Amino acid sequence: MEKKKRIFLPFSKVIEISFKNLRMRFWRSVITTSGVVLGIAFLMSILTTSIIQKELLQKGSVEIQAQIQSKEDDSSAKQIWLVSLSLIVCLTGITNSLFMSVTERYKEIGTMKCLGALDSFIRRIFMIEALFQGLAGSIAGILLGSIFSILASVFKYGVIVFQVFPLVTFINYVFLTMFFGIIISVLGAVFPASRAARMAPVEAMRTEV
Repeated sequence: MEKKKRIFLPFSKVIEISFKNLRMRFWRSVITTSGVVLGIAFLMSILTTSIIQKELLQKGSVEIQAQIQSKEDDSSAKQIWLVSLSLIVCLTGITNSLFMSVTERYKEIGTMKCLGALDSFIRRIFMIEALFQGLAGSIAGILLGSIFSILASVFKYGVIVFQVFPLVTFINYVFLTMFFGIIISVLGAVFPASRAARMAPVEAMRTEV
């Protein structure tokens, strides 16, 4: 019995198809990415506020130190809980949005599989789309969260914030937060991508969307 011929395409082709899919479904991509933006913005805002307050406790005036210490009792536990909750909501939103994307693309997936595309090829398309969305959402969220936090701190404590701002620590947190955003996006895509990859070509072609 003759084996079905499989098509092996270069990684650059997977990236090209992923970009085209994101452009064609621009508004759905925006909705998915907005969840990442909000979750990462919240996380970055808390981290930035935290490092600013830490520096002010060491280098700020007595009045500023007293003001920060009076609100520092149980805020850390609450912040960790809120950040965790926001990231879980973000992960759920990405997964749900990508499931919708899989449903909309049944015929497209079926066509690719009928033409000989491997399961791994289909899986990679969805994972790379999620990676791009996570990267874009993380960058936007970092900018939004850090700018908001810095402006709020300046309004509250004055221009001393710029004098004590810990740039090196801030840059480290930027990369850490970006890593979290990308990881969450990719994790959210794992199950939808696997479902798309396992889909039988005939079933996909027959599905009415």
